[in-house]
Amino acid sequence: MSKKVKKQKTVEELLEEAVIPEKDHPYKTPENWILTHLETMLQSIQYGYTDSSSHEKVGPKYLRITDIQNDFVEWGNVPSCNIDEHQYQKYKLLTEDIVVARTGATTGKSFLIKNPPESVFASYLIRLRTNKALDPKYLWFYMRSPEYWKQIMVVKKGSAQPGANAKILGGLILPVPPINEQKRIADKVDRLLNKIDEAKRLFDEAKETFELRRAAILDKAFRGELTEEWREAHSNVESADNLLKTVAIARKEKYKLICAEAIQNGERKPTKTFLDKIPNVDGKPIDVLPNTWALTNVGFLAHVTKLAGFEYTKYFKLEDEGDIPVIRAQNVQMGKFVESNIKYISKDISDSLSRSQLHGKEILMVFIGAGTGNVCMTPTERRWHLAPNVAKITVDGILPEYLNYFLQSPAGQGYIKSKMKATAQQSLSMGTIREVLVHLPPLEEQYKIVDTIKKLDEALYKEKNALLEINLESVKQSILSKAFRGELETNNSNEKSAIELLKEVIKQKH
Repeated sequence: MSKKVKKQKTVEELLEEAVIPEKDHPYKTPENWILTHLETMLQSIQYGYTDSSSHEKVGPKYLRITDIQNDFVEWGNVPSCNIDEHQYQKYKLLTEDIVVARTGATTGKSFLIKNPPESVFASYLIRLRTNKALDPKYLWFYMRSPEYWKQIMVVKKGSAQPGANAKILGGLILPVPPINEQKRIADKVDRLLNKIDEAKRLFDEAKETFELRRAAILDKAFRGELTEEWREAHSNVESADNLLKTVAIARKEKYKLICAEAIQNGERKPTKTFLDKIPNVDGKPIDVLPNTWALTNVGFLAHVTKLAGFEYTKYFKLEDEGDIPVIRAQNVQMGKFVESNIKYISKDISDSLSRSQLHGKEILMVFIGAGTGNVCMTPTERRWHLAPNVAKITVDGILPEYLNYFLQSPAGQGYIKSKMKATAQQSLSMGTIREVLVHLPPLEEQYKIVDTIKKLDEALYKEKNALLEINLESVKQSILSKAFRGELETNNSNEKSAIELLKEVIKQKH
């Protein structure tokens, strides 16, 4: 009995199977487009070569997904591999090949090969080689679009080790316009994405200039340049030298009263919190200061303290939840308190360590580690507590905000850095923080400087935030999404339908 010969499908039947019916389209496309599966438009889809890589120059380059960074390959850093000629020809990379990661966190990530050296692709990659009916650049841009990634994410979902094999990739839905439209889309997307990349570079530069502009403002402020006209209009204000004398006298009087009260209550005489003798500062100002200003140091203007080591080891137990939030070095950035990854201690522990409590208006300074010298104000909305590595600077007699801004300025930071220990890990002692020099104007001028800096800061941050609100990645994804729905205004409705392309492909394969 003879075997039945399986009837071969006609081109029309194969064409009908290949085209995805309009009712199943996930989105609308122009009339002369079709949707089909990726494998239909590929010349080949192939897994990579398995070998151990070598950094000795013994053979062709062995491209791995880890060698592809930001859509770029530094071929000089790609290792080589041993491979015979037959295998090399089988796995050889050519210009316009597309390689796709098929496992792990990078599943679905693709790269368009351009002018490669002698090279092959590793086994964790799948190579896609298109036929003449599919422009490689068009396909690669599609593989960066939201429409592509929505399909890949379905593959990844619910898998501890996501992966995409040749069957999965080949089964992805692909929008196919006429070939000339593919090229127009690829060219336009390329131009637009290049403009976005250039805009991103300019945005990054602009963000850097904000810091430079702010540094310039602070530099002028503490040379007296920001308030030069103000001083001319207010020549009768009390000089900073007299301010220092007034502060010293007030402290002496206050300390006498405190001591008298302690004696009356049968208590011990308290230690002095603030100095009541103006120190002779060791050093000279970085710049020539206005004649109404004075040079002093942090030690006279403030009380500097920290959480003692024995207090930390004996009493502190940081918790994820609790009564009193603790400020650690990572929360103190230059001029900014960052409320993230906050730890807590109990109120009882905080109450027993009153010296290192924080109630707002104190200046915080990191005194050891990478952020040494960073300063900011303590938030005022609630009570906090010091953790190790952060010093508490409680100001008396002048504006705390003034000293906070000064310590952020080029002059203030210069004085701070001059006191740092020259060791592998930067650090400051409480003593060296007290020695940091301060350019001090009259009290009225401090108010003016603080007010001016706040206004300029507000204007700078407004500019900066306006830039940050422009989400260039979102713009990029919007362009890619529009491109593969036919919404870039490149489509020519008079061109033959892409179904004719598909028919030629099927004929060639048939």
